[in-house]
Amino acid sequence: MPKAWNKKDEKQYKHVKDSELDQGRSNDRAEEIAAATVNKQRSKEGRTKKQQKEKKSK
Repeated sequence: MPKAWNKKDEKQYKHVKDSELDQGRSNDRAEEIAAATVNKQRSKEGRTKKQQKEKKSK
């Protein structure tokens, strides 16, 4: 897991990955979907590097 992810992010990643595997997705595709889902949530919450830089410049 990326260093920037916390325990909640890791749990969400595992849950989404398992769900995608249950739906018949390949392991690689399930990992892509899970990572994108977690990153989208982090972005929405303002926990990405890009958003942290934007906050500092304002």
